[in-house]
Amino acid sequence: MKPDFLKYQAQTTPTPLALEISHADGCYIYDTNNKQYLDFVAGVSACTLGHHHPKINEAIKNQLDKYLHVMVYGEYIQKPAVELTKLLAKNLPKHLEKTYLTNSGTEAVEGALKLAKRATGRHEIIAAKNAYHGNTMGAMSVMGFEERKQAFRPLLPNIRFIAFNNENDLEAITNKTACVILETIQGGAGFIEPKNNYLKKVRERCSEVGALLILDEIQSGIGRTGKLFGFENYNCIPDILVSGKGLGGGMPIGAFTASGELMDLLQDNPKLGHITTFGGHPLIAASALATLSEVIESDVMAQSLKKEQLIRKLLKHKLINEIRGKGLMLALILPSAEIANALILESKNRGLILFWLLFEPKAVRITPPLTISNKEIAEGCNIILSVLDEMHKA
Repeated sequence: MKPDFLKYQAQTTPTPLALEISHADGCYIYDTNNKQYLDFVAGVSACTLGHHHPKINEAIKNQLDKYLHVMVYGEYIQKPAVELTKLLAKNLPKHLEKTYLTNSGTEAVEGALKLAKRATGRHEIIAAKNAYHGNTMGAMSVMGFEERKQAFRPLLPNIRFIAFNNENDLEAITNKTACVILETIQGGAGFIEPKNNYLKKVRERCSEVGALLILDEIQSGIGRTGKLFGFENYNCIPDILVSGKGLGGGMPIGAFTASGELMDLLQDNPKLGHITTFGGHPLIAASALATLSEVIESDVMAQSLKKEQLIRKLLKHKLINEIRGKGLMLALILPSAEIANALILESKNRGLILFWLLFEPKAVRITPPLTISNKEIAEGCNIILSVLDEMHKA
């Protein structure tokens, strides 16, 4: 299978991990040799409730027996999408009431940027250095990492970048600014949290000059930080909220949410202000509804903070300089990129899946399913420590 994988399926790097997957269950993935891997990555924060979750499977099967795609987005009333958007509204601040469902996080970012321009009549967009919001041309334009963008220029004009957590840069937000787009916790940069009420100060500056604030919760949302959305930890409510990844429970999804007044602007001048064929797909919406319901109704959010403390307690080592992040969105910061690479690759050999971050080469991702047990956490941490011990001795 590997030769066909390399020959026929487009790759994103010269050296993919190339595990040949047989099946997955709970917090474990199995290859075709039936080797078991403990999953500390959850499909890059996407499999919120782990693999093969019974409530998600049941929701998908029930919907499968009714109908799949029947019409482009927004024309027919389809219960899974309606119930999903209603549940989101019930669990968000009052003005975040109407949601547009998309196929991916990056498409949700595109929609949010378009909505901000449509609402304000302005063209300037401000983003953060070392930000990551997706890989389509608009989302890439607000990526704050030139090395990943230079081959694809020209991109969107009128983009300015500020330093995350630098309050002095907030003066760059003016009455020419359509929107400021930020990750609530910077992901690719190394799981960097906002400090000193930074997001609140951005919020205040945006309100002062009439710019909209977009918060990208594609990775930090759906219970991963101990709250349904990360912004709830930082005293800041956005004008437009972007979500994805973990909302789908393992199915592809994105969403952007705003007030009804804002979102209704996409209906006219021009009509069809944002359109998508498969956004709100009933099968995916059913999976997302089951995922969101379980996250809200169970104790996984509260448990994620307790599990964070367990991980921080267990992972003490001379080669771990720092553990960044919140809840079950954590990154080990190691002395060098070489050590980070070696830890990820050797842990895979020993049955533990870890992964890289986009822009911080010394970081190792720990974003397991929220359903991971304390025993499984200890199992994975022991593998990490054993690998680091051997490297330290060497």
